[in-house]
Amino acid sequence: MKVLLINGSPNEKGCTYTALSEVAKTLTVQGIETEIIHVGNKDIRGCIGCRKCKTTGKCVFNDIVNETAPKFEQVDGIVIGSPVYYASANGTLISFLDRLFYSVLADKTMKVGAAVVSARRGGCSATFDEINKYFTISGMPIASSQYWNSVHGYTPDDVRKDEEGLQTMRTLGKNMAFLIKSISLGKEKFGLPEKEQRIATNFIR
Repeated sequence: MKVLLINGSPNEKGCTYTALSEVAKTLTVQGIETEIIHVGNKDIRGCIGCRKCKTTGKCVFNDIVNETAPKFEQVDGIVIGSPVYYASANGTLISFLDRLFYSVLADKTMKVGAAVVSARRGGCSATFDEINKYFTISGMPIASSQYWNSVHGYTPDDVRKDEEGLQTMRTLGKNMAFLIKSISLGKEKFGLPEKEQRIATNFIR
């Protein structure tokens, strides 16, 4: 079993990484393999809605999105970490997520998702909600913790002093590991939920 952790901060070893590392350490203790991928410092353009991925199976822009896609297809869960900029997620990360979730055609049902947010002070809950929408549109259960998954601080040392925040990360790791293992057992016994053929309607007819 494996979880992919996405570092959406421009800083490779900054506050977001510090929070993700705490989750990763806990997952490892629980027997879950982890990999952290740093995307926040990349030159990633947004989705242009060309729909080429629907015929080719990959995004038309060949960058870290296409490198990450096969890993996303194979893992049991994904943790997406972002710093807060203007009360929302890092724009580079959102461009990455838009293209990743849209271009990966493999079934994401019952992969476990979790959002992790880092802020100096405010905007955590808005960013948290923004990231969670990628999971809820994809049939992915969301792992929860004892509080909203956020840490506070301006530097990694600040985050390491945020005892409640780090405990929230550890609890998230434990809960995520339990959920992944439980879903694995459920799939063995019951299989995945049966899906109806998708109905897509417009608001204006």
